[in-house]
Amino acid sequence: MTRAFILGLMLSAAATAQAQPLLLTNGLIVDGSGTTPYIGWLAMDADRITAMGKGAAPALPGAAVRDVGGQAIAPGFVNMLSWATESLLVDGRALSDLKQGITLEVMGEGESMGPWNDAMKALDARRQGDIKYTATWTSLGDYLNHLEQRGIAVNVASFVGAATVRVHELGENNVQPTPAQLARMQGLVRAAMHEGAMGVGSSLIYTPGNYAKTAELTALMQAAAPCGGMYISHIRNEGPTLEAALEEIISIAKDSGARAEIYHMKQAGRASWGKYDAMVARIEAARAAGVALTADMYTYAASSTGLDASMPLWVQEGGIEAWTARMKDPAMRARVIADMRNPPAGETNSMAEAGGPDKVLLLGFKTEALKALTGKTLAEVAASRGTSAEDTAIDLVIADGSRIQVAYFSMNEANVKKQIALPWMSFASDASAQAPEGVFLKSSTHPRAYGNFARVLGKYVREEKVISLAEAVRKLSAQPADNLRITARGRLKPGNFADVVVFDPATIADRATFAQPQQLAVGVNHVWVNGVQVLQGGEPTGAAAGRFVKGPGTGRCPA
Repeated sequence: MTRAFILGLMLSAAATAQAQPLLLTNGLIVDGSGTTPYIGWLAMDADRITAMGKGAAPALPGAAVRDVGGQAIAPGFVNMLSWATESLLVDGRALSDLKQGITLEVMGEGESMGPWNDAMKALDARRQGDIKYTATWTSLGDYLNHLEQRGIAVNVASFVGAATVRVHELGENNVQPTPAQLARMQGLVRAAMHEGAMGVGSSLIYTPGNYAKTAELTALMQAAAPCGGMYISHIRNEGPTLEAALEEIISIAKDSGARAEIYHMKQAGRASWGKYDAMVARIEAARAAGVALTADMYTYAASSTGLDASMPLWVQEGGIEAWTARMKDPAMRARVIADMRNPPAGETNSMAEAGGPDKVLLLGFKTEALKALTGKTLAEVAASRGTSAEDTAIDLVIADGSRIQVAYFSMNEANVKKQIALPWMSFASDASAQAPEGVFLKSSTHPRAYGNFARVLGKYVREEKVISLAEAVRKLSAQPADNLRITARGRLKPGNFADVVVFDPATIADRATFAQPQQLAVGVNHVWVNGVQVLQGGEPTGAAAGRFVKGPGTGRCPA
């Protein structure tokens, strides 16, 4: 039994109610609105903020008083793209995120933890990596309720995955739905919205999500939009055909009437770095024309995904088992290598975009025998084996039976800084919520898992002054909450839920690097979730305060 699992059990048994009213005094109130911060106080009782104001705090009979010594008091931060789906099942503390002030994990990039049928559950069990669990749920709502009942420190929400409802009805092959199948997929979306999903999430560079045509995605959103659902997408291409991919998300938003957001906005590959201005101009033109289009990002010039992003889509049809079987055939292997070196029309090779195998860092393997390669570049492994980069990538995927998690150094720091300043930009880790211990040490990760949000406030606010503290907090809290149509969260305001963070603007910083990514951020000292303190003096309290935060269609979208 791992320490993380034991801590998870502690969470489920921990007290989940504030014992008495609490008064935070002598704090720099950064309320999430973007207005100028001020020295003041904040009171909370049970799960709500009850009062706040400027200057010295009034007497509050019966309240515990805590002087925060001039530190910032802010709303809890919203992680717009979280992969805490599995990590929270074994460690509910979400420590890598909690130490950055995150109080809401939003999941569902293309895939979601429901709706699942029996065949999908069997595949999930067979394909699990370091983290092992038994799926006792079927629907997305069941899964999120399971997390809350199990005991978690942070709030959770999710989009329903476009690929998930596709696989539910069509499997993992490259086929198009019949009208009857598409109607059933729409029904699954409505049911998820009724349970509390935030909308529909897609991830269109990966199979089987890539098999969905624009009309299919629009139809899914036509089911979700009347229930207030948002469309959020890892767009179909972030490099050579970025322009067409951007037009697709705008089209889906316009034709469905939904709000839309671009996941981890970027211009991937040196050849695409110059597309920044045109991309921003097109988004702003769409917004001016009435399309509610926003974006989120992580604050690093390297992405993290799998070696599948460097291989042609046709070989991946049918899932990892069919993919690896094809690559064992010499003729198909030769075709894969040819397509990696000269990608089919409309596709891309992330290794080539990064500039070659020396810009591909190996992070996560499923097989124990390959874990010694963690932290090496693909070029280093290829050189040691005396094989080409393409052959090495193929051999690794076959041997591991997984797509293998890697980092691609394909982005431009100057563009990253400019994006941070965009008023409609929010932030996302695109990573799990983990801890530097136990099962999480079996694989490496991208430093964004431990540092993305602290990096905003340390590097880009304090050190480089790209945006102000007030604007950063707005983009970390109120803006994503508003985009999701979440009420009573995202701002410090009497009557709102008491998701509250106390951090030191002078010391908050990321410590994670690509060489040593599993290092906790510093500077966040206290966190309350629904009025319960889950981080005290920089250490987790063990309180299970997190809840399933439901979307705008809850209970009213026809199931």
